[in-house]
Amino acid sequence: MRTSEEPDGFDGEASNTSMISGTSSPYQPTTEPVHARNVLGGIRCDVEYLKSYFGLLKLVEVVLSLIGFICIETIMMCSPCGGVYFFEFVSCSAFVVTGVLLLIFSLNLHTKVPHVNWSLTDLVNTAASAFFFFLSSLVLACINHNTGAEIAAVIFGFLVTGVYGINTFLAVRRWRLGNGCQGAAQTSEYMRARTASRGEMEARPELA
Repeated sequence: MRTSEEPDGFDGEASNTSMISGTSSPYQPTTEPVHARNVLGGIRCDVEYLKSYFGLLKLVEVVLSLIGFICIETIMMCSPCGGVYFFEFVSCSAFVVTGVLLLIFSLNLHTKVPHVNWSLTDLVNTAASAFFFFLSSLVLACINHNTGAEIAAVIFGFLVTGVYGINTFLAVRRWRLGNGCQGAAQTSEYMRARTASRGEMEARPELA
């Protein structure tokens, strides 16, 4: 009788132990899906950015770059084709890069990667696009066959150069203001720490 009761007791203790360990386990199956839902929930359309100067300028840049690219793509024959190919590459690259940045800023995706200096990234893109659009439009204006598509591409090229120039000016000013505020904050923190250290030394003169 004793040998028959011992397995029952052992089974009961094992079942109780498994129940306790299962209920007290910190690894629940719903932890990862809940985190994923929170990450996806942070993505939203920032209407205020689209209404701002930077959002409107980027929208205009994307549209004008696309129009210039379409105009240059309608050219079937060219000789020489260096100016056409150069303008085609610049307009396509500017359309893609500026479109991606517009998507990132309008959906607040840049907040997910805070270690990237997005103000500087935007400044580099706008400055490079303004320079290369001006250069490619100038080359196409000098080397063309006076077709309607080439003339239209040159016009839109210079227009988007002006828009990128305005965006570059605003981006430089925003970048300088951001660096100035960051430098002032670091200087203030350094002075606060230095003052606190000096006060501690005065309070404890035996350390001097």
